[in-house]
Amino acid sequence: MAHRIREIPYNYTSFSDREIVLRFLGEEMWQVIEELRSERRTGRSARMLFEVLGDLWVVTRNPYIQDDLLENRKRFELLVQALDHRLDQILDRANDNQQVLRLVEYARVAVSDFSAWFPRSRDLRIRIRRRLAKFMRADNVDFGGLARVSHATDATDWRVELPFVVISPDSEQQIPRIVCACRDLGLTIIPRGGGTGYTGGAVPLYGDTAVINTEKLESLGAVEMRTLDSVDTAVATIRAEAGVVTRRVSECAAAAGYVFAVDPTSQDASTIGGNIAMNAGGKKAVLWGTTLDNLLSWRMVTARGDWLEVERLDHNLGKIHEQSMVRFRLRRFELDGKTQRGEEEILEVPGVALRKEGLGKDVTDKFLGGLPGIQKEGCDGLVTSAMFVLHRMPEFTRTVCLEFFGSDLSRAVPAIVEIRDFLKQEQAVVLSGLEHLDERYVRAVGYSTKAPRRELPKMVLLLDIASDEQNRAMAAASAVVQLANGRGAQGFIATSPEARRQFWMDRARTAAIAAHTNAFKINEDVVIPLPRLAEYNEGIERINIEYSIRNKLAMIDAVAGYLQGDLPELRQHEDYLDSEENRVILAGKRAAALSYLQQVGGRWRSVLQHFETVAQDCDDLLDDQAREARQAGDRLIHLLLRRDLRISWRRDIEQPLKEIFAGREFEPLRAQLDKIHAGVRSSRLFVATHMHAGDGNVHTNIPVNSNDYSMLHEAERIVDRVMQLAVTLDGVISGEHGIGLTKIRYLEPGVLKAFANYKQQVDPDGVFNRGKLLAGSGLDNAYTPSLRLVQQEALLLEASELGELNDDIRNCLRCGKCKPVCNTHIPRANLLYSPRNKILATGVVIEAFLYEEQTRRGISTRHFDEMNDVADHCTVCHKCLNPCPVNIDFGNVSIRMRSILRAQGKKHFNPGSWLAMAFLNVTDPVAVKFMRKLMIEWGYKSQRLVQRVLDGVVNRNRQALPAATNKPVRVTEQVIHFMKKPMPGGLTSQTMRAMLGVEDAGIVPVLRDAAKVNEESDAVFYFPGCGSERLFSEVGLATLAMLYESGVRTVLPPGYLCCGYPQTAAGDYSRGKQISTDNRVLFHRVANTLNYMDIRTVIMSCGTCMDQLQKYEFEKIFPGCRLLDIHEYLMEMGVKLQAVEGVRYLYHDPCHTPMKTYAPLQVANELIGSEVSLSDRCCGEAGTMSMARPDISTQLRFRKQQELQRGIREFTGEDRVNSGEVKILTSCPACQQGLSRYEGDTGLKTDYIVVEMANHLLGDGWQKRFTERATSGGIERILL
Repeated sequence: MAHRIREIPYNYTSFSDREIVLRFLGEEMWQVIEELRSERRTGRSARMLFEVLGDLWVVTRNPYIQDDLLENRKRFELLVQALDHRLDQILDRANDNQQVLRLVEYARVAVSDFSAWFPRSRDLRIRIRRRLAKFMRADNVDFGGLARVSHATDATDWRVELPFVVISPDSEQQIPRIVCACRDLGLTIIPRGGGTGYTGGAVPLYGDTAVINTEKLESLGAVEMRTLDSVDTAVATIRAEAGVVTRRVSECAAAAGYVFAVDPTSQDASTIGGNIAMNAGGKKAVLWGTTLDNLLSWRMVTARGDWLEVERLDHNLGKIHEQSMVRFRLRRFELDGKTQRGEEEILEVPGVALRKEGLGKDVTDKFLGGLPGIQKEGCDGLVTSAMFVLHRMPEFTRTVCLEFFGSDLSRAVPAIVEIRDFLKQEQAVVLSGLEHLDERYVRAVGYSTKAPRRELPKMVLLLDIASDEQNRAMAAASAVVQLANGRGAQGFIATSPEARRQFWMDRARTAAIAAHTNAFKINEDVVIPLPRLAEYNEGIERINIEYSIRNKLAMIDAVAGYLQGDLPELRQHEDYLDSEENRVILAGKRAAALSYLQQVGGRWRSVLQHFETVAQDCDDLLDDQAREARQAGDRLIHLLLRRDLRISWRRDIEQPLKEIFAGREFEPLRAQLDKIHAGVRSSRLFVATHMHAGDGNVHTNIPVNSNDYSMLHEAERIVDRVMQLAVTLDGVISGEHGIGLTKIRYLEPGVLKAFANYKQQVDPDGVFNRGKLLAGSGLDNAYTPSLRLVQQEALLLEASELGELNDDIRNCLRCGKCKPVCNTHIPRANLLYSPRNKILATGVVIEAFLYEEQTRRGISTRHFDEMNDVADHCTVCHKCLNPCPVNIDFGNVSIRMRSILRAQGKKHFNPGSWLAMAFLNVTDPVAVKFMRKLMIEWGYKSQRLVQRVLDGVVNRNRQALPAATNKPVRVTEQVIHFMKKPMPGGLTSQTMRAMLGVEDAGIVPVLRDAAKVNEESDAVFYFPGCGSERLFSEVGLATLAMLYESGVRTVLPPGYLCCGYPQTAAGDYSRGKQISTDNRVLFHRVANTLNYMDIRTVIMSCGTCMDQLQKYEFEKIFPGCRLLDIHEYLMEMGVKLQAVEGVRYLYHDPCHTPMKTYAPLQVANELIGSEVSLSDRCCGEAGTMSMARPDISTQLRFRKQQELQRGIREFTGEDRVNSGEVKILTSCPACQQGLSRYEGDTGLKTDYIVVEMANHLLGDGWQKRFTERATSGGIERILL
């Protein structure tokens, strides 16, 4: 009897029951279970055993459940009692069956080991804290669930064990002592950078793993010119610590006029330490090689806890394998990093031994001549810093995009070699990048065709051609296009930096290939000799054709099985009539359909079996088109590869069947056929490729549904074929991704043995990455979560809100492209809440909820705390959306979590945020006045007073790194954080409406200067928002004054209004929706009342208002209108300042930028009349976050202050403004408040752009003058 693959409960992973049993009980017990099943001796006892294993499995893989059980001993005891009780019940039913008794015995051992882990872990945590506290901060040692789950996997999402602890050192100097401490405590160490690996090299294999996160090692030196023994002229170099993000090095080099050659696709998140450990490459490797080729020296800590410095001698400034003998100097130092230990050592390695001959990349030799650190995947030590050589790119670069149409890829792929060979022969021209996308990637990245054609290209090549002579670069680019034209391609050349950047953007989104499988894919990279790329491509396409046909045959079998059944859907149709005549008609149709399916299925099976048969001998398998397209010597596979012969489901099956079952009464049957097709098609396997084509490095990806057990293992067999194909073509199995867990089984025994001997020599105890790169360390014990299974469980439990949350995050690729833009990812400030990490944490929180909802213990309140923690650590800036290849907006995810918590009554209450929200919600003028007096006048004044008194206490060490926020913070600590920076002072005593006398909610105020307004004058609707009229009234007043002076008729909404965004962002969907609905109704009334005015522009002066009002459908309120920020509108009108003498300006673009039509920095430059420099990062206010979570705001401000001081230094060379020579502008009321709080530390004064313009264009005292003019006949009051 067939059994379900997954009967063990709470298993939302790729594991079947077999793997779970093997993990806890072993292979022998799995055989026992299978025997008992065959004898039908299972039943309730089996279910109880599986429940025990389900509990063990979910707790073992979920850090939040573990933490709850560690903290709450009563809940732990209840769980263990339940486990023992189930095993006792199985014993009672055993009837002395020896196999059952043995099974229970093994299960008791598993439960005993499980139970013993908890007290052992408590003790080990205490010992780790005590040991590390001697030389590092306590919050650098993290046992929390978010830290552990986010370091349990890399970009693969393969997992084996959770790490025991995550350690984040503040400096290089701490690392030797950390290594010694971990070694003495019996922990194995995994060095970890950005977590972007694609082979599982940083995935812990053991539960006693300490992950050392190097992201805080972010010191990056300036470009320095150095004299090398092997080079006549000075060479540009740069030093970077291990945690520096690759993109930062590239930008620093570019700013000095040089090029950093190491540029993997993951450069926005990958770090220098990881690049060295993996020997990463990228598109520039075609010109200057990989990391190994560009290293000058590096520093690392060994398993003994001492220092090792490696320096390359006689550097050739080019590809390392072109040097006959490569020499390295090795020097060892004691713990202090200064005292040399022993004599220096010279290591000599023949250049040809460093990668396979004829290949541009090769990272399969892990021994690498005994060279430490590089290409070792963190198995022989931890690289802490390195020095790289930089290169000079020729002055002129042209980017060429070649789009290959047509179905014959055998014509297109050879263009790669043809282009490379052509450019090699060209003088004074270099090929600095050549990348490839196949048609599957073209679809996945949402590629926009540059050619004026309807269909997408079958292949795209992107290449950079560089030269110091502009004409030569252009001539070479044109020649390349002509070469490609001969192969059926169309070419396009980009010359400007903006156009070139646009051309390359699609290449950065290749991870999107796995979106349809919820972000899980098997990712392999191989290197193929360039002359054999066409053969490799043909081999991959053969696999794709084969699996496409197999999938279609499975569809035929599924449809045939359905048609042979009862067809219950037909009986549900309203026209169904159960009569003898209808049964005969249905039987005839059914027989015709089954006969047709058998006929087509037989033909397709024959095609599958006769790939290598000569096409002339397959006449009965061909259609007319294929017969006409036959060429001499063609085999059947050639027709399929050229698509002259197509196996089409829609043409050959779907359409004929729907014609057989035509009519209204068969509509349910046709719908079921579509459902069957979609279900079977979702398990179709295909191989997608993109290449660093210039050096033959092919990235071969197979998207897989991790819940589909057979699909996953069939994909492994495809990988076997791909690897065999690469080796057969004289290629290698890895060019830059490394070996890790995924490729270890493909390494040759000699290579494995060489590294094992090296490992035994340098790290016999497995201090670093125990078990990795050794025989037996593959994927056998690895699993991946399946969010599809989570979705199914949520549906079964009717937990729709958790299902929707799961749906929001399930496509995450873990690529880390969100990290650079995320405001809550500031490693230096102990803030590691990137969307990537938070999504991983959200996944296990959902799992914890679903699991505990089914247990007698109930859901732990601790899980709600963890969800609060993740939701709190988000500024809802939505910046993560743009770089995300699969369009996940974690701001929206955070809002949903807050909504779930609010609905459950578990959202943390905060008096500060409650008071702020109350201020925004009130609309009565008296209440607004009272709240403003209470909060803004008295509250801010009191805070400033207390801050001045306590400044020496709360800011006694201004240079200290902020504390981590991953633990509950006491109220006193939150108060201290709130007092660190003073609230703004000098605010106007009245709101904008109070000053103008337009607070009546029954009146629509229209402001206009009668002397300037005529029939041609613009009419605008200005929505000031809470910040511009209640808090910083001067902003709203300046907006109205500038519009008034410009001869514009300005309509204000009646009364005090909030847009609804703050309520929605806080998770109060219903309140936010109610406000939005009420506002829209009100605005329709205003539009009807003022139907004689042609309002074509809606003006705002706040970014969150802009975001919310974009959902109001204003085009239905004021037909033909547009939404503009006040600054964009003034720029369109030509209003601008003349350059202000003696003042330089920074511009802080808000997270919610109100400028959606024009580039914000362009608008600021235009309005100010001089160059304005952008100041990046969040100001720390983040709406109400500074009141709700002042501790998180402290971390945000730490990073923002660095950015502000950098901007000041660029203008003045100082860290502080002394006499108003630099000023910062913004366009967000909350940001104005946040930025003003830095004045004490930076000397920077903050103002709104429109206020600054009013100050200079309207002169001193403009506020009083404008108010008097407006209230003396400048306001038309219209009864609503």
